[in-house]
Amino acid sequence: MAADERRGAGHGLLVLLTLMNVLNFVDRQLLSSFANFIVPDLQLTNTEFGLLTGLVFIAFYAVAGFFMGALADMVNRPRLIGLAMFAWSALTAASGLARNFVSLAIPRMFIGVGESALTPTAMSLLADRYPLEKRGFAAGFYYMGVPIGVGVSLLVAGFLGPAIGWRNCFYLLGAIGVAFSLVIFQVKETRAPRLQAQGERPKLSVLLRVFGTALAASPALQLTIAGGVVVHFLLGAAAFDQLWLVRERGFERAEIAVISGLIACVAGVAGNLFGGVAVDRWVTATGQSRQMFMVWVLLALLPINLTYRLIDPDSVLFWVCMVVAYFQLGAFYGPTFSAVQELCPAEVRSTVVAFYIMSLNVVGLGVGITGSGIMVDALIARGVPQPYSWTLFSFTCLSALAILCYLAAARVGKPAVATPAAT
Repeated sequence: MAADERRGAGHGLLVLLTLMNVLNFVDRQLLSSFANFIVPDLQLTNTEFGLLTGLVFIAFYAVAGFFMGALADMVNRPRLIGLAMFAWSALTAASGLARNFVSLAIPRMFIGVGESALTPTAMSLLADRYPLEKRGFAAGFYYMGVPIGVGVSLLVAGFLGPAIGWRNCFYLLGAIGVAFSLVIFQVKETRAPRLQAQGERPKLSVLLRVFGTALAASPALQLTIAGGVVVHFLLGAAAFDQLWLVRERGFERAEIAVISGLIACVAGVAGNLFGGVAVDRWVTATGQSRQMFMVWVLLALLPINLTYRLIDPDSVLFWVCMVVAYFQLGAFYGPTFSAVQELCPAEVRSTVVAFYIMSLNVVGLGVGITGSGIMVDALIARGVPQPYSWTLFSFTCLSALAILCYLAAARVGKPAVATPAAT
């Protein structure tokens, strides 16, 4: 296949996987986006809501994701994605039948299992089609699915929620996902030439041994993963953003969902494109690592993120801060996922990415979401004014520890295991 044809096929696959990631995050974020509808309807406490958006989902998502990543290194990857998307979409529709905490928790568990297959498998497919110097762009573009998905879920809550109710929105989006899952089955499996030449598919025990060796041998990889986990403390706490905006900042629930959704789409996509493109250029121009790029980005944005949680919503600066918060969300993915990919051997790329995602979710989001719910309820019980604001401010401070992790990773040196560029 000519270079132009390979490039075109790679870009086409990138767009398709990005659209699937959009639907992935729409489904995943529906619960947070509809918080002001679902919490009173099902009479949930903040702790129960934190569990539903946190550990109930994340424990299954993350643990299953590690094995899905290993599975993606052994089986037909497009088929794995298609089957997983069909399953999580059907369960999203089933969530609309929930009447209490338990009946919503059960489908949320298994939605996590289905969604866990997408990103490790997608990252592996893209890494086989993009050379090392373009993987920041590919990862950043793919992860536009996060801000767009978050934004679309908020727009659905703002526009369709009042019109047709949150339950019908779950039914509708589940049906759309089931239909879309059929598209990926048309994609052919094409592994990197070096891996195809090996003939047989690797055994799970071999993959796990290579993975363990790569992780143990690379302090830079360990610290990069740790930095991502710490960033996710704040991303987890942000599950309470809509409750914070309505209960403590005085916005109407449908109106602020629409505004937040629009800002998430625009600012988040800008962050994704900036992070993915700028980090590739940074490495080429400065010779410094992707982790050092993240150090400067997080240092520059930290004061604005802290201001966001305490400033008066009537101030123009409040909206600037909201834009920056979504911009940083997008800017995170391209640099960090491409950094993780270049720190591991190609044959366990899906497995390492899956382990990274498991760490981000179980530890990062798990602590952020569940810890925030518990903290909010504890502050309310003690009569502390603005419990949501102080909880979100505290987790913003905690997330700043990621700067130290990335700085340490940058100082460790070059990857212990170099990944060959795709050809």
